[in-house]
Amino acid sequence: MVDELHAVVAQLGGEKVLGRALRNDGDLLSAIREGFPQKVVVSVLNSAGLTLKELSATLDLSPRSLQRRRHQGRLARYESDRLYRLARIVALAKQYVGDAETANRWLKRPNRALGGAIPLELIDTEPGARAVENVLGRVAYGGVS
Repeated sequence: MVDELHAVVAQLGGEKVLGRALRNDGDLLSAIREGFPQKVVVSVLNSAGLTLKELSATLDLSPRSLQRRRHQGRLARYESDRLYRLARIVALAKQYVGDAETANRWLKRPNRALGGAIPLELIDTEPGARAVENVLGRVAYGGVS
């Protein structure tokens, strides 16, 4: 779990962007509840290889809200939670599918194991994110993806 946490923190921009160290689940929970700094949006955009429009669709937030958040204050709790979920999926994809480019391509293409759905389009909900994680777990252990 510690390695996964480090991978997710890296997708979020690291300690420098987050403004604090996240060493365990308690630290992560506190950071999400307080709201991530707005700089995390840019870090996730870059690490996931997404456009603002793709990110807003993935997080089920309007592009205008994301744009506003990029320039002011902290993210709301629910926005931070959704960004964390996306960063977790991106980190797992990079770990199990391959390099960043291959993982980002995998996340944006229809997947037979997901009933033809595009992984990024499923992670706007926790059950969808779990389905994507399950497929990534099968990829990690040589199963069908």
